[in-house]
Amino acid sequence: MVFLFWVLVMLVLVGWVQGLGMNWGTQASHPLPPDAVVGMLKDNGITKVKLFDADEHTMKALANTGIQVMVGIPNDQLQVMATSTKDAANWVETNVTEFNLDGGVDIGYVAVGNEPFLKAYNGTFIQYTFPALQNIQNALNKAGLKNIKATVPLNADVYQGDTPSEGEFRPDINDLMIQICQFLASNGARFTANIYPFLSLYTNDNFPVDFAFFDGTGQPVIDGNIQYTNVFDAALDTLFWALKRAGFPDLPVLVGEVGWPTDGDKNANINYAQRFNQGLLKHIMNGRDTPLRPQNIETYLFSLVDEDEKSIAPGNFEMHWGIFQSDGTPKYTLDLSGQSQNTTLISAKGVKYFPRRWCVFNPSASPLVLTQLPDSITYACTHGECTSLGYGSSCNNLDYQGNASYVFNSYYQVKNQQNGDCGFYNLAIVTENDPSQGTCKFEIQIAVSAASNTMNSYIYSLISVAGAVAIVLLSVL
Repeated sequence: MVFLFWVLVMLVLVGWVQGLGMNWGTQASHPLPPDAVVGMLKDNGITKVKLFDADEHTMKALANTGIQVMVGIPNDQLQVMATSTKDAANWVETNVTEFNLDGGVDIGYVAVGNEPFLKAYNGTFIQYTFPALQNIQNALNKAGLKNIKATVPLNADVYQGDTPSEGEFRPDINDLMIQICQFLASNGARFTANIYPFLSLYTNDNFPVDFAFFDGTGQPVIDGNIQYTNVFDAALDTLFWALKRAGFPDLPVLVGEVGWPTDGDKNANINYAQRFNQGLLKHIMNGRDTPLRPQNIETYLFSLVDEDEKSIAPGNFEMHWGIFQSDGTPKYTLDLSGQSQNTTLISAKGVKYFPRRWCVFNPSASPLVLTQLPDSITYACTHGECTSLGYGSSCNNLDYQGNASYVFNSYYQVKNQQNGDCGFYNLAIVTENDPSQGTCKFEIQIAVSAASNTMNSYIYSLISVAGAVAIVLLSVL
């Protein structure tokens, strides 16, 4: 009987790990090869992945792996999908039928847009999202792929309520949300919600820190006869109440994104990320979920790897959501079974790096040349990455020379260590001595060609960060 008990326990654990989903974003200057990422997913027992596009190389790498895929349609394609049933059908043929039926990729969902109703978008995608959802699902149905469901990943700002039981959809989109829910229900599809407890801390310095986690040590929030000990449960139940109030109390829900960043903010660090993600996995594994719907909810962690070309408009933390570094190295221990064991994640295999060379500040730079330092830092930071230099971040304690070295090296690595990219008016020199200090790591990029150009939004945001760094350096100088 004891043996049988443990067999059943292991079956439950394996089954749950296989149900864990992971977001895989590719907005990186030096992305891991898709085959390496797929190998990493398999080695860590992850059998569901959510993409933000339907890149051909990524899809081919996922073929015949047993990994279920949610493919994505970017927001900038919503208008085309909404206004042309022919274009929607062509998209399904090219990105779903070709891979699902003929290519051996197990596609379970199509994500139509990504958080298109964010208030920050000022209504840009509101008129296109629902028609695009309809056209894509109808195209799937006509192609004989009714088992593949279209959904719209929505940010938690589509609903509101001071307490969970007061949950309701935003007044400006309430009627639209009811239409979307009705369509999802009629097609047997799921409502997809992205929930970020980290943002509660980021946007509100008075938010109780412990309530963002699953330790149960914080002051509970009382809503009628229900006590909430963490904001994740409270946010989900607010959604469930909004669905109930809209007439859809049983509409299935999946969590499309949830996670915690490791850098770029005072509350974004490895300790908090490990605490949150391990607590989340244990919470779900134990079948607790929320008081209103006490059953396991399909959940996709955000995210698999860091992405150094994401827009930092929401905050410097945006590049640091991965449980792995951008090179596929684990950041911290994480037991994906939810049992809180001291488990080390398995790294990506076969990763090749550039030589062990760094670009750092030249301590022999002349006073005349030093006048070029602010402009040089601004330029390097614009085309590199300097989000780790902000207040409370991993490189916050560097002096002005350390700040300059970090920015110069970031630019040098992004540029593939090319000759001439470590000059900056002789303010920088190449060294073979690792300049990393404590928690501040000076990276060496992986040796792959850049897969995409830096986006305008990313450049614009980094200019602001670079300007801030330049001001700090000027004050020191």
